[in-house]
Amino acid sequence: MRADDERDYVSWVGTRAARLRQTAFLICGDWYAADDAAQQTLTKLYLAWSRLQQRDDVDAYAWRVLVHALVDEWRRPWRRREYSVAVTPDHAMADAAARVDQQRLVLDALARLPRRQRAAVVLRFWQDMSIEQTAAALGCSVGAVKSHTARGLQALRVHLGDGLAASAEGA
Repeated sequence: MRADDERDYVSWVGTRAARLRQTAFLICGDWYAADDAAQQTLTKLYLAWSRLQQRDDVDAYAWRVLVHALVDEWRRPWRRREYSVAVTPDHAMADAAARVDQQRLVLDALARLPRRQRAAVVLRFWQDMSIEQTAAALGCSVGAVKSHTARGLQALRVHLGDGLAASAEGA
């Protein structure tokens, strides 16, 4: 890789690596798997950097690789579904504790969604991607993205409607 390409790659990673990792976590619900998927994405991106930079579709390629890395992980037969428990701060205030509870409810509701719905919702609303960009990242049609998004949002409303109401009553 040329020195200019190397510098451009390092700059790109510096501005987007944390967001890749956060998005991977929202899709899979596991920080370790998110780290692995983000690392795989960055490795594949490095190998294809000079080719991608000429076509100006680096971001689309990165999102597509990230989603495929997570799908590959889900397909592994030995993969078990485990959820970590949120660690509360030592000196939690009432508002902070309520916010942590609400975040946990949202993450749990996201985890209940089927994988394609979860990926569509996260890419559309967390990453603020268009329907077309999401379709390209997921490797499906625009209609499928619309369907996955609508069903995912409806399921989130059902899961969060009860959970957030109970959380507000307990606070």
